[in-house]
Amino acid sequence: MKFRTEIEIEPLPRRIDYGSRIMSIGSCFAENMSHRLSQAKFRAELSPAGIVFNPASIAAAIEMFSSRRRISADELLSNGDVWFHHDFHSSLSSTDRRSAAEAMQQAVDRGAEMLSRADWVIITLGTAWVYRLRTTGRIVANCHKRPAADFSREMLDCDTATQLLDRLAEGALAGKNIILTVSPVRHLGDGLQQNSLSKATLRIAAQRCADRHDNVVYFPSFEILNDDLRDYRFYADDLTHPSPMAVDYIWERFAEAALSPHAQQFMPRIRSVMTAAAHRPHNPSSAIYKDFCRRQLQIIESMPEINFDKEKAYFLSMLKIN
Repeated sequence: MKFRTEIEIEPLPRRIDYGSRIMSIGSCFAENMSHRLSQAKFRAELSPAGIVFNPASIAAAIEMFSSRRRISADELLSNGDVWFHHDFHSSLSSTDRRSAAEAMQQAVDRGAEMLSRADWVIITLGTAWVYRLRTTGRIVANCHKRPAADFSREMLDCDTATQLLDRLAEGALAGKNIILTVSPVRHLGDGLQQNSLSKATLRIAAQRCADRHDNVVYFPSFEILNDDLRDYRFYADDLTHPSPMAVDYIWERFAEAALSPHAQQFMPRIRSVMTAAAHRPHNPSSAIYKDFCRRQLQIIESMPEINFDKEKAYFLSMLKIN
């Protein structure tokens, strides 16, 4: 007897390996996936411009990195306390205008370096709703809690969202492997009906883009939570974000589909080394523990493609204890 419908996910035609460099950008779910990849010792980095939710702002951020756009202090706005920019997360804002501009420029430069090195880009689409500054008509990535009257609100249609993704696949991300996914995080502030319409718009745009470009694939994060798990037990207390258990499950399905067999084979060994490095023994100077550290160093040496600098330094330091 079956009590749920499991989604069949075909392995990606090209797979991520430990030699891959990965850049993740988009909603807060992009942060979750980037963190999981980093924990598993993949060379994964999150966009330094901060969380972005809609396709227009994601495209603008990637194209900003690609062009190495220069940020001028004259572009910044003030709310009376801090200087901010509508294209950047509030964590880069500052009470000092020049410092804020410098932090944002550093974010652009880091993003440009990430993008130039990356052979995989994971894009997590959060919402089709966008906010435009009434003064300029520009879509903003972050409203910075400015008055609602400063903005007009609209939903991107499927054609516009598709065009934005196509432009990335053919332009700034040409030649890179792209994984598109729709965030399972619900935007309850939009209302359930409008949230459903927004997610449907993103899903259609992502599928159209994947169908048109050989370097683009779609991974069903949204469907895993809503059609496979399909239970409020798998939401956090806010009934909006996936629970840790749900994120674990989505990560497992992602690993099965997107990671190479070689990488999947290495992951348990990597996790074992990291667990060993996190353990704090009662008697670190004992002969038994020193033998344990030597065995861990041998395991580390057997996986030269993995960056174990932190763990290696720890075990070596333990061997030096009298």
